[in-house]
Amino acid sequence: MGVAGSGAGVAGPDGGVVGGGADAVGSAGADAGSAEAAGGYGGSGGSEGSERSERSAEAGPWLRANMVSTLDGAAQHDGRSQPISCAADMRIFGTLRGLADVVIVGAETVRQEGYRPARARDDFAARRAAAGQGPAPAIAVVSASLDLDFSLPLFTSPLLPTLLLTGAAAAPDRIAAAEKAGARVVIAGDGTGVDPVRAVRALADLGLYRLLTEGGPRLLGQLVAADVLDELCLTVSPMLTAGDAQRIAGGPSLAVPKRFELASLLEEAGFLFSRYRRT
Repeated sequence: MGVAGSGAGVAGPDGGVVGGGADAVGSAGADAGSAEAAGGYGGSGGSEGSERSERSAEAGPWLRANMVSTLDGAAQHDGRSQPISCAADMRIFGTLRGLADVVIVGAETVRQEGYRPARARDDFAARRAAAGQGPAPAIAVVSASLDLDFSLPLFTSPLLPTLLLTGAAAAPDRIAAAEKAGARVVIAGDGTGVDPVRAVRALADLGLYRLLTEGGPRLLGQLVAADVLDELCLTVSPMLTAGDAQRIAGGPSLAVPKRFELASLLEEAGFLFSRYRRT
C-alpha cells in the first residue's frame, strides 16, 4: 500500500517517476509520470521544485543527505548500509546521484563501503546535459589525514577527477600522493579538519551547486551541527538489529534540535521513503 506524498517523486529505472506529485498515492515502484517530473526532487519541492533542481550561482548551493536507518535507529549492519537496504532504496540512491553535481562522502565510509566512481546513466544523460552537468557527479571525499588507498578505482578511473576536501594543515606528502593519483585537493579548513561551511562554499566555487551527501554518520553530524544541511532523504527499513551500530548522524548533540518539515512520503514492501527539508 502506498502513502500520499507532497512534492514530486523519484524517477525509477525506466525513467518513470516513482510515486510523486501532490496528489500521488502509490507504492515506490509505481510509475506516475515522465522523468522530467523528477525535477521537483531536486530541491525544496512544491512550486520551488524546478528552481531548486536548476541550481545556479544566484540560487546558491543546496545540500541534500541520503541515508537509511532501521526501526531501532541503526544506520549500518556489520559496518555497511547494504544489509538494511532494498531494491527501491537503491533506485532512489541512483536517482539522487543522477540529479547531483557532486556526492560528498566521509573517508571512513569510502573505506567501509568500498566506494567506486559514480557512473554515467542513460536515464539521466539528456537531463544532465540540458542542466550543464557532466555525465556523472564527481565524488568529494572529506578527509583530514588523506589516509586513503589511491590505487582504488575511485582515484584511478573516475569519469571526473575525485575531489579531496581537507584542511590547510594536511600532510604535504599525502597531498602530493593524492594529486599524483589524479585527485584534486580542495582546502576547506584552517587546521587538519574540514569546516563544513567552507566545504560547501568551495564546492560552489567550482560550479557544483547540487550537493548530495551519503554520510557516514560522523560527516552528517558535522553538517547538521554546522547548519548547512537543506534536505534529508531518509529510508526507514522495517528491520531491527539491536547492537551498537551508529545512528545516521553522530557527534556532539545540538543545544536546540533542528526542525525539518516533511515534503514527501512513499512506501514499498514495508520500507518508508521520506524526504524532509529545512523549515
